[in-house]
Amino acid sequence: MIKKMKSSLYAKVFLITSIMLLFVSLLVFGLLAWLMPQTYSNRLNIILDERTQEFIAELEQVPFSESGGLFDQFIANTEINSVELYNSGGDWITLPTKEFDNEWEGNIAQTAVTGLGEISPVLSNQYYFSFSDCSDRYTLVVYGEAEQISELQQSFIRVFPIILLLVLAIALVVSWLYSHMITKPVLEISRISEKMSDLQLDWTVDEQRTDELGTLGKSLHRLSRNLSAALSDLQSANRKLEADIEHEKELEQARTNFFSAVSHELKTPVTIIKGQLEGMLLGIGAYKDHEKYLTRSLEITNTLETMVQEILTISRLETAGPDFKKDCLDCVQIIKSYLSETEDLIAGKELQIDLNAPPSALIAGNKLLMEKVFSNLIGNAIKYSPHGASIYISVYMEPGQIEFSVENTGAHIPEESIPKLFDAFYRVEQSRSRKTGGSGLGLYIVQEILRQHESECTVCNTQAGVKFSFTI
Repeated sequence: MIKKMKSSLYAKVFLITSIMLLFVSLLVFGLLAWLMPQTYSNRLNIILDERTQEFIAELEQVPFSESGGLFDQFIANTEINSVELYNSGGDWITLPTKEFDNEWEGNIAQTAVTGLGEISPVLSNQYYFSFSDCSDRYTLVVYGEAEQISELQQSFIRVFPIILLLVLAIALVVSWLYSHMITKPVLEISRISEKMSDLQLDWTVDEQRTDELGTLGKSLHRLSRNLSAALSDLQSANRKLEADIEHEKELEQARTNFFSAVSHELKTPVTIIKGQLEGMLLGIGAYKDHEKYLTRSLEITNTLETMVQEILTISRLETAGPDFKKDCLDCVQIIKSYLSETEDLIAGKELQIDLNAPPSALIAGNKLLMEKVFSNLIGNAIKYSPHGASIYISVYMEPGQIEFSVENTGAHIPEESIPKLFDAFYRVEQSRSRKTGGSGLGLYIVQEILRQHESECTVCNTQAGVKFSFTI
């Protein structure tokens, strides 16, 4: 019980409030029980003194023998209990009255018996005077009736148990209401602080209070919301940081793999050229035919040059970032210009070109890079299409973007090879072998350029052939 009270603010406030209310109530009751009889006694003394002073004034105007009527009239007052008269020598004198018993009873005259059989207090005062017929000084002792004071004291004693129970009940009820009113917001704030310490920020606060506790609750509510927003931003930033770190690791791994592949791809043509040149210099076997092997070496050198240029393009893409210069380009004119440049190759393979495009289609992009995208995609379609095949090129205008696609017929790509087509130096053996002169970097460069333009190239097999497309 004591441990619970120590740990409970409500119990402490309730107990302290109850004790204070009970103490104050009993203190007030005690003061009333003491002060009211005293006040009433003082009031009776004043009245008794006033009446006695008037009586003394009348006695001094008459001789002793004629004062009996005055004594009878004075003693008849309800405030007077008894009267005693003493001469100058201190001897008791019988009062000159015939209506009241005058027998001296000593100290018994100082008390009176109430109707309840209880002794009630008697008030007494002494007065000195002389009758008109003599010069002796008499002493008049007047006893006043104070039974009302005793009854008042007894009344306080009789009602004390009832007052005690009533005060106790009121103290408990008031303490309960007061403790609930005072501790409820404090306990609520304590509950909120515990939740905040556990980073539980999904709680509400009573917005109706306008006092200091209400202000504190609202401040904690704003703090919780700000903390929640800060934690959310921090978590978002942390997730983004983790994603950036993971992306950077992937880029680093891809860069490592790329340069490893570059080393391997460059090594092969260099080895071939070196072997052919050594064979020709030494005049070994068929290498004596210099014209034949010089022509082959030139072809390999051209392939090597193309590969180096594409590697430089990739390097520029990585260093340029997304802030490279963008222009307003007409992609239809770029496509028509490239088809015009490759007209001889198209005619030599007797290919059928079907261009479905509007007169003009404007996009925002880097001119040199986007020219390389269209030339690579259309050039691959021309290069890997069989003799006499058809190539379908289309440009569709949509609100805020265009969709480009090129489809070459007569050849398909194995489904397992499609996810790897945009990897560096990947070749499909059936159609993209080194015999075609491909470096294996064309589609990789296309995809990197489109990503710089917030787009992506896709590829799929159609019923007639292979289709490449992107939206920008």
